[in-house]
Amino acid sequence: MCVFSFACALVTDSPSIPSLPPRVSLLGFPIDCVTQQQTLDHIAASIRAGQGGWVLTPNLDILRRVTSEPDTRALVEGTTLRTADGMPLIWASRLKGTPLPQRVTGSDLIFTLTQRAAKDGFRVYLLGGDPGVGDAAAARLRDLFPGLQIAGVESPPFGFDKDDAYMHAMRERVIAASPDIVYVAVGFPKQERVIAFLRPALPASWFLGIGISFSFVTGHVQRAPRLVQKLGLEWVHRMAQEPGRLAKRYLVHGIPFAVKLLLLSALRR
Repeated sequence: MCVFSFACALVTDSPSIPSLPPRVSLLGFPIDCVTQQQTLDHIAASIRAGQGGWVLTPNLDILRRVTSEPDTRALVEGTTLRTADGMPLIWASRLKGTPLPQRVTGSDLIFTLTQRAAKDGFRVYLLGGDPGVGDAAAARLRDLFPGLQIAGVESPPFGFDKDDAYMHAMRERVIAASPDIVYVAVGFPKQERVIAFLRPALPASWFLGIGISFSFVTGHVQRAPRLVQKLGLEWVHRMAQEPGRLAKRYLVHGIPFAVKLLLLSALRR
């Protein structure tokens, strides 16, 4: 009887992880039907339970690539939480009759999840960004969220992902830092390849690929105003800042794919 009572007490006292709603499929790619608050609560509860994970925040370009490139799709199959980054995905889910509740972007999570980390005592590691940007982002996040524990900061050199010696040494540095949350900011899909390499060695850590978000934190790159984001025109703001790099992505690939996504979603209602 005592043994049974003790076992029950262990079960009762163990951290519980909130279950997630059923996923929504867009062009055959499942996306979690979660709010930002649900995302934060799920990650925090998982960390407390000793379980790690991998967040993917698909925008229109990522959705296009995972639904048209088999190798890219295979790369992200290991992601455990997928949150809609782009407004076209929200619109498509509504047209299909399976609405996603809101955007949950990497550019927002770098602030909201870090605030939660500071509150709950989680250790954060910043990996990526141009030289000096990671350190500047860490300093800014410490200013914004007193008590934040920065486990480490690393800005890898160009081509680091092709250097086996560097990759293995980097993995040892991240392991030694023992982070709860690792932000990887080297752009899609390189950051996902880096996460896939690191994650088996850190099964209790959460990994997030967040693209250019360190530069948003530091102010090196300005994010679009909230109204522009809600109207789904953030891509225009981004393209105006980096036309040479982004014009083809948005104009040649993005707009035709957005039309396809919205039409097919409406037809599959």
